[in-house]
Amino acid sequence: MDIAERNKNLLDSVDARTRLAGSNKMEILLFSLGTRETFGINVFKVREVGRTPHITKTPNMPRGVEGLVSLRGNVIPVLSLVSFLDIKDKPTERGQTMMVAEYSKRTLGFLVHEVDRIIRVDWEKVRAPESVLSANQGLITAITELENGTLVSLLDVEQILANAFGEALIVDVPKAQVSEDTGVFFVDDSIVARRKISEVFDKLGVKHKHATNGLEAWGRLQGLAAHAQQTGALLRDAVRLILVDAEMPEMDGYVLTKNIKGDSRFDGIPVVMHSSLSSEANRAMGQAVGVDAYVAKFDAEVLADTLRPLLER
Repeated sequence: MDIAERNKNLLDSVDARTRLAGSNKMEILLFSLGTRETFGINVFKVREVGRTPHITKTPNMPRGVEGLVSLRGNVIPVLSLVSFLDIKDKPTERGQTMMVAEYSKRTLGFLVHEVDRIIRVDWEKVRAPESVLSANQGLITAITELENGTLVSLLDVEQILANAFGEALIVDVPKAQVSEDTGVFFVDDSIVARRKISEVFDKLGVKHKHATNGLEAWGRLQGLAAHAQQTGALLRDAVRLILVDAEMPEMDGYVLTKNIKGDSRFDGIPVVMHSSLSSEANRAMGQAVGVDAYVAKFDAEVLADTLRPLLER
């Protein structure tokens, strides 16, 4: 079996992924960048894997962008992942394998040394990066450990794309017609995403609190709910809306949404899922756990247009 056939079978072997909704499990595609380290990416992001095709060099490409390739009539940028990371013994040759990823409605090629296999892990076993990885802080969103003790670094694609192409500009977003004390809560493990989401809420004119992963968010939300009960206040007066990311360490957005929807103290508070995983399978997963709306990252205008009527109702 050649590499192309093996890689196709690798992705085809993923079963009905929508069954993962609410299970607090994720599937990771393992790959290497030509060093001893092992990296991973959520398999939902990967459309296909194959040999690196001919890449057309174009002038004034950002650092780390190798050029463009034509893929079934579409021209997509190709990024060399190793060029973004501060790692020892970095190989100088171009990666011979290309992962085609769909990210925030964009299709991109990521060059890697080779892909290994798909593993299924519990999100509770995925944790924030340790200080020893501080050299790549911001580029590694989380780590997990294989049964043999090997550490797997999960890449923060949002940060890598921001480093390559710059952060998305927030256009003029009209304020929501709400009182000045209207508050919302959001959770996202990406530094870039938290910054951009905060900008959107600031422009909408609503106060906001946040958490950096699902488990932290659930703890803080339970605290807010307990406080509302003690004071006799309505929680939905303090938290008009909850915005959740889909994939986060320790507890993903699907389990977090199930917890919120299963707790009557949060009745009347809409939950919006905001995710770079924009496929229909991911939308179906969101619907399965009861999200009120699903928005693909990152389009500030679409996000604001989705949130505004939920805030104003």
